Amino acid sequence: MTEDEILQTFRKHSALLEGHFILSSGLHSDLYIQCALVLQHPPVAEQLCSELAAKLRYLRASAVAAPALGGVIVAHEVARALGARAVFTERQDGVMALRRGFSFAAAEPIIVVEDVMTTGGSTRETITCVEQAGGRVVGVGALVDRSDGETRWDLPSAALLNLDVRNYEPADCPLCKKGTPATKPGSRPLPPP
Repeated sequence: MTEDEILQTFRKHSALLEGHFILSSGLHSDLYIQCALVLQHPPVAEQLCSELAAKLRYLRASAVAAPALGGVIVAHEVARALGARAVFTERQDGVMALRRGFSFAAAEPIIVVEDVMTTGGSTRETITCVEQAGGRVVGVGALVDRSDGETRWDLPSAALLNLDVRNYEPADCPLCKKGTPATKPGSRPLPPP
């Protein structure tokens, strides 16, 4: 799939939203990608995640890890396409943790994936969890990278869609200055001020 075809898929499923949004990172934006609206359709989720898996296959990972909640379906479908296991991290007392009995063999090669990457914070937290559990992160992937090149990795990385989207600190947000009401459509609570 080309980036245009992928973008069309997001538009077709009303997953590309315009307005004034508060992102999970606390940053503000006029564009929000709601991957859940695309991933709710199993054939579409399979197609998109198979495309991402194809970009990461050469890393030969035996497991795919993702932060809950947004990355769970992505990890599952990428793992299915790779013939690997799928695991996820989740917040416990505000800290990302590997729970539910998930574990890794020593130096087991793991890919960390996400639905939408803005600052890379959840991905970094997931990488830390994997490494603390003995796994070796060999690559990073996302369906959508909206970091505008700001998220850098010392690992191989891939995204299906790279969007040049402006993010604003709340104090510098032009939408706030215009008085446009903001909504928070994500699944994670806002960070403390």
